[in-house]
Amino acid sequence: MSEMNPVFSVIVPVYNRPQEIRELLQSLTRQNFKDFEVIIIEDGSSVSSEAVVRDFSDRLNLRYFVKHNEGPGPARNFGFAQARGQFFVLFDSDCIIPENYFPIVQEFMTSYLVDAWGGADRGHENFSDVQRAMAFTMSSWITTGGIRGKLKDLKSFQPRSFNMGLRREVYQATGGFKLSRFAEDIELSLRMKAMGFSVWLIPDAWVYHKRRTTFGQFFRQVSNFGKGRILVARVHPGSIKITHVLPLLFTLGLINIPVLFLISNKWAMWVAVLYATYFVLIGFISTMLNRSL
Repeated sequence: MSEMNPVFSVIVPVYNRPQEIRELLQSLTRQNFKDFEVIIIEDGSSVSSEAVVRDFSDRLNLRYFVKHNEGPGPARNFGFAQARGQFFVLFDSDCIIPENYFPIVQEFMTSYLVDAWGGADRGHENFSDVQRAMAFTMSSWITTGGIRGKLKDLKSFQPRSFNMGLRREVYQATGGFKLSRFAEDIELSLRMKAMGFSVWLIPDAWVYHKRRTTFGQFFRQVSNFGKGRILVARVHPGSIKITHVLPLLFTLGLINIPVLFLISNKWAMWVAVLYATYFVLIGFISTMLNRSL
């Protein structure tokens, strides 16, 4: 396609994160596949990314928009409305994209009849120790995050907006995101499937995802995930699964170990040993994977 009609339209909302958007755009300049445009939507930021975007205007087919703050869902919908490509690709501003991302997606989309897709995320060796720990938590097979990106049935995947794509026709049929924030991507994934669209995981189309920079920010992010699940359940009854409840059960079990000691030392010791074994296993696997304690 021509520059006016690229194959892919990359849509990225940004809110007060110019340094993150710089790293994302830098990774996009290194792509092996060049037929894509990049649409940056400044969602009411008080710290503008305009100067950063301008630095890449001669290296990328890049467009920059500013709108009042409404949340990532409406910001991405705004980007959809501006997009010229055949496929719409969503990345978060805190992602770094591997050089072969687009050829992998293009080959997959020509081999399978797929309407929308998603991919997994990983930590990068240059991330901080905290970011790498968070990435491990959200992607390891030993945590609930391991559910994402490692499914045997590729058609049962629910894409997340940090690494998600859909055909133009899917956007036209769905109207994009309904929720402004908190699991807006999960709601769209469920709605696409309910409308009969095929939504798949592309295992090799992963991205590096920095997540937050402090444990406090990460706590708020994960807390928002939980709030989002409640919002999604209201729109799609029956969407809550046992895996979504496991973190709650795990936390309740942990904080109630002292109470269990008042009831039975034997059972309390067994439960404490199980938790300790699990924590040691997490620490060991993460240390081996990240080569950092």
